[in-house]
Amino acid sequence: MRSMSLHFPSVLLGVLAILDLIQAQDQSGFTSIDCGLPDNSDYSEKSTGISYISDAKFIDTNTSVSKSISHAEMITHQQQLHFVRSFPNGVRNCYRINVNSGTQYLIRATFYYGNYDGLNKPPQFELHFGVNLWDTVKFPNTSRTIMSEIIYIPSKDYIQPCLVNTGKGTPFISTIELRPLNNNSYVNNAESDKLVLSLFMRYDLGSITNIEYRYKDDVYDRIWLPYESSDWRRLTTSLTKDDLHQNSYQPPAIVMSTAVTPINATASLQFHWDADDVNDQYYIYRHFNEVEELAANETRAFNIIVSADNWYGPETPQFRVTNTIFSIKPLTGATRYQVSLSKTKNSTLPPIINAIEVYKVKDFSKLETELDDVDTITNIKNAYGVARNWQGDPCAPAKYMWKGLNCSFDHLNPPRITSLNLSSSGMTGQIHYSLSKLTMLQYLDLSNNSLNGPLPEFLNNLESLRVLNVRKNKLTGLVPSELLERSKTGSLSLSVDDNPGLCTKKSCGKKSLFVPLIASFSALIVAVLLIYLGFWIFRRHKVTSRNSKKRGSLETKHQAFSYTEILDITDNFKTIVGEGGFGKVYVGLLQNHTQVAVKILSPSSMQGYKEFQSEAQLLMIVHHRNLVSLIGYCDEDEIKALVYEYMANGNLQQHLSVKNTNILKWNERLNIAVDSAHGLDYLHNGCKPPIMHRDLKPSNILLDENMHAKIADFGLSRAFSDDIDSHISTRPAGTLGYVDPEYQRTGNTNKKNDIYSFGIILFELITGRKALERTSEETIHILKWVIPIVEGGDIQNVVDPRLQGEFSVNSAWKVVEIAMSCISPNAVERPDMSQILAELKECLSLDMVQRNCGNTTAELISAATISETTLLAR
Repeated sequence: MRSMSLHFPSVLLGVLAILDLIQAQDQSGFTSIDCGLPDNSDYSEKSTGISYISDAKFIDTNTSVSKSISHAEMITHQQQLHFVRSFPNGVRNCYRINVNSGTQYLIRATFYYGNYDGLNKPPQFELHFGVNLWDTVKFPNTSRTIMSEIIYIPSKDYIQPCLVNTGKGTPFISTIELRPLNNNSYVNNAESDKLVLSLFMRYDLGSITNIEYRYKDDVYDRIWLPYESSDWRRLTTSLTKDDLHQNSYQPPAIVMSTAVTPINATASLQFHWDADDVNDQYYIYRHFNEVEELAANETRAFNIIVSADNWYGPETPQFRVTNTIFSIKPLTGATRYQVSLSKTKNSTLPPIINAIEVYKVKDFSKLETELDDVDTITNIKNAYGVARNWQGDPCAPAKYMWKGLNCSFDHLNPPRITSLNLSSSGMTGQIHYSLSKLTMLQYLDLSNNSLNGPLPEFLNNLESLRVLNVRKNKLTGLVPSELLERSKTGSLSLSVDDNPGLCTKKSCGKKSLFVPLIASFSALIVAVLLIYLGFWIFRRHKVTSRNSKKRGSLETKHQAFSYTEILDITDNFKTIVGEGGFGKVYVGLLQNHTQVAVKILSPSSMQGYKEFQSEAQLLMIVHHRNLVSLIGYCDEDEIKALVYEYMANGNLQQHLSVKNTNILKWNERLNIAVDSAHGLDYLHNGCKPPIMHRDLKPSNILLDENMHAKIADFGLSRAFSDDIDSHISTRPAGTLGYVDPEYQRTGNTNKKNDIYSFGIILFELITGRKALERTSEETIHILKWVIPIVEGGDIQNVVDPRLQGEFSVNSAWKVVEIAMSCISPNAVERPDMSQILAELKECLSLDMVQRNCGNTTAELISAATISETTLLAR
């Protein structure tokens, strides 16, 4: 592979240099952002003259804080490092900075810790550029300044540098600097506009001052570091900017006024660098200027060789003329790269070199969300003032997808927004026209807001739409006939309830004099009925209370069985279908041929009669389709038994077992999760006082003949005294692997303990693994296994491999996100069960749409094709 040299006639070089100097000396095109500087502040840095402005207008300041380093640190560091912008909230926080698309930029991010937080412990975090990983920011010590620099030609009119919290400390940033470059240099030599040049080294060779140079010495504000070797000697000359004929790279005159040459005039001039990986790719730029006026009998000519295979020559530097030699193709395939400059046979002088730059190739090829979708969702965010941490790319990477969105990924085309959930977002005004531009939208939920005006006809233009929910708003007028027709044919699930002014028929919009009279009369009737119903409930409650005191705590409308009847029902305890903390469970048959399950309290049960009574009493007062129903009981001397409805398909633990050859499908797992969430939501939010289960696990989730899930085993349940102070302290309860660590630590019990257990169950449904996996050496908790994989974004290794890739990628990520929120170490941050239920329903709806519509958005793909899709566990 050969290299290329840039030679220009002196006049042309001078014209180019003058034009570039005119642009650069006044900082035209420079963007210099001091991150954390107070809003509306600006200044000119003393040593460089660079003008800095605050970052407030480029970032959502609601998710960040401005901090300053100590006064002692300020004295020894330039002004742009005195403040930092810190991001303690959210996983990904992004800047949005306007640029000129198609212009080549040097983009530099600087980080100086300076113990700004008083912890004396620098964090580690990721720096992203849009959807692509730019760098991992690590600090070898507290006093080191870290810079990450790329050369890039943006295809859009903005860029988005993002800081990502990886769980190793709070991200922060000191400065962001953008410098427009000459488009005839650097990146245009790369093979793809998706391959970005990341600075690996930039050295001023032969420096006699041993200081770094940048603007104003460098018109592009590149930073040149001094470098020397004991094998070299320096050559210097007096050189000004006007003396040097420049090329498009324009290295500073002060840098080009010095050079190095080998001490041994017959030896080669050599240097090298080591690669982190044999597959890394590098571009090298070597800058030459003859610093000596050669005599007539003197010549300087040499060949340039990189790692034996790549060469250029002979190179003959010209006096006071910059020449840059660069590689046309990247260097790759080695762990060490050796650069040698060797003089030719006819050369009387040894080789020289003035400066060198080496850039490592970054792969910025990950696809960003379709631009129209980005612009549309940004307009929606601004129109409604959506109070969410919607920053960076809406869809990608998948683990940082905006909350309330789901997207399609096929790895060939840009991601598209397919689902938008803005339920309960406090939105007002009319439904925004921008929604019609989300052309791939399949699911739209605008429910529980204060939207007014008509349901617009432009929603019918969303041909992919399968679910539209506008319940609980203030919409008025007629529902568009096209939407009603799609609803009738089943191609659209339409929910418009609880909009008092919204009509589905033309006739309902006509005014009638009888309407107020009918409404008033109806209200009167309802009021009378409510008064009567209240009086009846009050009397019945008094009678029930008196009877309860007479008959004992287990006396209710549920059937009381004698021991003889229990023997008959179970055919003398013939068939065992389960065994728990109370004792054995038998299958039985009532006289009306109803199949039942009979739980017999073992005399040796560790849980005992108190828990037996607790379960019986609880099931006598709570009733829900997703809780196992109590049919009757036996409380005869030492014989204690509970008679339940029979659940034909056993428990969830049996179905997730590796021994079970009938693998649960993805949609079955989603349905089980939703059913279980319904039951738990009823206990937490539908019962007064709320009830906590305290022993949620797959063996306590039973499945009927239709695979509907119901929660069972309430022996450890407790009711709270009231809904506000829902927190009690009690003796340890629950099963190892599912018990909330905070509860184990403090002994304090609240509803969030159940949420943690439910999160573990969700991970079991997703992965097919047990909460605790025991090996010969140790016991591994599922979270220890799954969280690193989730953080790595590898969904193919998260979802149960027995599904063989047959699952909805978007819904899988969504369920993982829900599960991660459930197991948050801080119980206060865990969502309420009602929120979890709503989000699981969204997952189910998306999966149903996917299965009904086929693989149109390529969500349903094999595990082999989804390795690029990623999620942040939040």
